[in-house]
Amino acid sequence: MQQAMTQKLSIKSKVALTLVTAASAGWLHSPAFAQNYPVTTDQRATANQVAQTGVALSELAANAPDSYLIKSGDTLWAISGMFLKSPWRWPELWGMNMSDIRNPHLIYPGQRLVLERKDGRATLRMAGAGGADAIPTETIRVSPRTRYESLDSGPLPSLRPSDIEPFLAEPIIVDEAGLSNAARIVAALEGRVLLSRGDRAYARGQNGSPLIDGAGKQQEFRIFRNATPLKDPVTAEVLGYEAQYVGKALLARGESTASVEGKDGKTTNEITPATIDIVSAKEEMRVGDRLLPEPERELVSYAPKAPPSGVNGRIVSVYGSAVVNAAQNQVVAINLGKRDGITSGDVMAILKDGERIVDKTDSTRPMLKLPDERNGLLMVFRTFDRVSYALVLDITSPVRVGDRLVSPR
Repeated sequence: MQQAMTQKLSIKSKVALTLVTAASAGWLHSPAFAQNYPVTTDQRATANQVAQTGVALSELAANAPDSYLIKSGDTLWAISGMFLKSPWRWPELWGMNMSDIRNPHLIYPGQRLVLERKDGRATLRMAGAGGADAIPTETIRVSPRTRYESLDSGPLPSLRPSDIEPFLAEPIIVDEAGLSNAARIVAALEGRVLLSRGDRAYARGQNGSPLIDGAGKQQEFRIFRNATPLKDPVTAEVLGYEAQYVGKALLARGESTASVEGKDGKTTNEITPATIDIVSAKEEMRVGDRLLPEPERELVSYAPKAPPSGVNGRIVSVYGSAVVNAAQNQVVAINLGKRDGITSGDVMAILKDGERIVDKTDSTRPMLKLPDERNGLLMVFRTFDRVSYALVLDITSPVRVGDRLVSPR
C-alpha cells in the first residue's frame, strides 16, 4: 500500500486529486472554477475564422511580447490585453492557434504562450504543447500523510474572482410588487429588536402564500431590506428596484394554525408564523425585512465579447454607494438587460459627455457641444430583465452616473 502511495504522479493527476478535494469542500462553486465550460457557438465561429488566417499585425498591442509565461494570479482579460489592442476579443486570440488551445477557458499557470509574426499576420502557439488541455508535466511524490494544496494549478479566470464574487450573491433586482409580495419577518425570539447570526426569528408569507416546509428539502432564504428604485438617467423611468441584501436564513418550521382558547373560554384558530434561523448576516436584521428563496447558483463563463451592434446605454448607479462617481474595479448598474440582448461577458466602452461651452473666440458667442470622449471599458457579469451589473475596467478618470455606453468596436 505504501509503495503504491509513493509512486510518482503527474501534475494532471495532482489537479484531479485537488478537484476531488475541492468538490467535497464545495469549492467548485467558486468563480475560480466558473471557467470550465463548453465554448459558445459564437466564440467557436470567431475562432474558426481567425484560425484560417491569423490576426493582422495592426490588431496586436503595441508592446505585445514574443512570449509570455502564465503565472498564478493572471486573468484571461489581462493576457488578452497583453497581446491584442482590444482585450474583449479573446476568442480571436484563442483562434490564432486552435490546435494548441482548444478551449480558451483552460489556460493554466506554467504554460508559455509564443507569438509568431509572418507575412503581415500573427499566430499564437503554446510552447511544448502536448494536447488539448496540456498542463505542465513535472512530477511530484505523494507520501502517506495529509497534504494541503493550493488551487493555483486550476485554469485562469477571465476576471479576478474577488472583484465580483460578492455581487453574484448579494444584489437583486425586483419589480415594484416583487419585494412587497415577499415573505417578511414578523417577530424575534424574546422580543429582540435586532437580529444577527445564530438568532431565531419568525416570519410569514404574503397574499395567501404561507411559508411551508419543503418536501424533505432544507429551504434557504436571502433577507433583504427595502428596495431602492433604479431610474433611467435620461427618461427617469423606473427600471426596477435594487434590494439591499442583509443576510441569510434557514426555514426551521413552516407556518401553521393553532387552536387558542381566549379569556372568554372561546376557541379560535390563529396563525403560527414560520420559524427561521439566521445563518449569516451582512448587517443586523429587524422585523419587517423581506425573505426571498435562495436561487440556484449560476455558474457563468465570463469570456469577454462585444455586445449586440448598435447598443446604446447609460450608467444608472454605483452599487453600494451614495456617490455618483465610480472608480476602477467598482460595480455599477446599467440600463440594459436581457430584453436588450445583453449577456454576461459583454464589454462596452464608456463615453463621457462632452461639455457645453461658449465660443469666446466668436463675437456672436455661440454655444458649442464638445465631442464625447471614451473613458474606458466595463464588463457585464450579471443580467436582469431591464438592468445589469457590470465591473468597471481600464478607465482614465472616474466614471459618473449618466455616462454613455456603446459597443467598443
